[in-house]
Amino acid sequence: MTTSMSSHFAELSHQYIDGEWKPGSGSWDIIDFNPYTGEKLAAITVATAGEVDLAYRAAERAQADWAATNPYTRRLVFERALRLVEEREAEITDMIVAELGGTRLKAAFELHLAKEFLRESVQLALRPEGRILPSPVDGKENRVYRVPVGVVGVISPFNFPFFLSLKSVAPALALGNAVVLKPHQNTPVCGGTLVAKLLEDAGLPAGLLNVVVTDIAEIGDALLTHPVPKVVSFTGSDRTGKHVAAVCAGHLKQTVLELGGNSALIVLDDADLDYAVDAAVFSRFVDQGQVCMAANRVLVDRSVEAEFTEKFLAKVRTLRVGDPADPATHIGPLISPQQAQAVEAVVDQAVAGGATVLLRGTAEGSLVSPTVLTGIPADAPVLGQEVFGPVALIVPFDGEDDAVRIANDTPYGLSGAVHAGDVDRGVRVAQRIHTGMIHINDGTVHDEPIVPFGGEKHSGVGRLNGDAMIEAFTTRKWISIQYGRTTFPF
Repeated sequence: MTTSMSSHFAELSHQYIDGEWKPGSGSWDIIDFNPYTGEKLAAITVATAGEVDLAYRAAERAQADWAATNPYTRRLVFERALRLVEEREAEITDMIVAELGGTRLKAAFELHLAKEFLRESVQLALRPEGRILPSPVDGKENRVYRVPVGVVGVISPFNFPFFLSLKSVAPALALGNAVVLKPHQNTPVCGGTLVAKLLEDAGLPAGLLNVVVTDIAEIGDALLTHPVPKVVSFTGSDRTGKHVAAVCAGHLKQTVLELGGNSALIVLDDADLDYAVDAAVFSRFVDQGQVCMAANRVLVDRSVEAEFTEKFLAKVRTLRVGDPADPATHIGPLISPQQAQAVEAVVDQAVAGGATVLLRGTAEGSLVSPTVLTGIPADAPVLGQEVFGPVALIVPFDGEDDAVRIANDTPYGLSGAVHAGDVDRGVRVAQRIHTGMIHINDGTVHDEPIVPFGGEKHSGVGRLNGDAMIEAFTTRKWISIQYGRTTFPF
């Protein structure tokens, strides 16, 4: 690690509460490792439940003045933040490569999305609109205001930490809220303190964004049960998401849950096979397969299965596995050796259950090379679960009805794709897939600032992006005015 990179991580290895950078007061440290080299990047003493309380109370104090600030003034913070991301793009890229093992291609993709969502946050500050509604009572006017919910808790994941933290944090702030952010333990800097530093340097007033680097082992459910936050935005696994939903419901808090996926990329018999192969390989192996929208399952019409499979394997064999800092690398490390072992165990189970190995990857530390399986029994667990690693499952089908049946045979419903020569045919198939998002003649991994993003079934609750951000992070307030005099019955 270079001296400049070391200083970046050292500078950001603190809690950020009420505008102050300080160590946590817990009794142990979260160690931040480079998943490729195993090098220690930082040690951050965990925040306690007491510090979570301090963060929420600071947010609560700062929020009222921020909500009263002219939205044209609020949006200046996000204009400056966008410029800072552009100016610091090279160093942020290096930090993404170091902390989460993202390839340079993946880092560029993440930063592109972050900049697009910051641009949208500039506009979002001005987007809420009120309404005047008629009344059956003479002389009465009904005004319905859009107002900030107050304080939002944000819990972000490790796979796109910088972008997925900003994705909730920036809109919530732009709409007049304050935020307490807890990044994933594996990406505390890119997903947490880097975001705080960026917005601090952009002029965000102290207290409006607080970052607590901690773990459930230290704070339990304090982040969820605290009385201050009105909304919790969580991105992560469906297992944890169910817990977040249950705890928040018990405290009458609203949640936005962006959870796991098990997307199907469907190749119909009239598809452009070369193009479908390109889309499928990218959709399965981008960011080492650690993407909720990844094409876990590649469904191919049996009439073109042999040709597609041959071309798919040829393309996968060209993928370079190794150092994520090398621009030529396609597949870098998984987030940890433990994750690599978990992926290996899933493959072993699938093979033991009867799957046919077309290409078997190997694991070395956190590096896992691609595996491609086919001939998977219909009741195999691997077909119904999310595999967060570079494992592709090729599943043949016989006609559209069979494709729809297989695609829907999963508890998840986040993304998907249909490749078809006849676009309208592709749309008809897509309409039958129980998923929040699906793409015709494209990959499965997409996110755009103004299009509603979210899933069905175990893939989540609620939507983000565009007007959905207003739904998520503001509430309606009815104020009536009686210009005449009401006649009361007593």
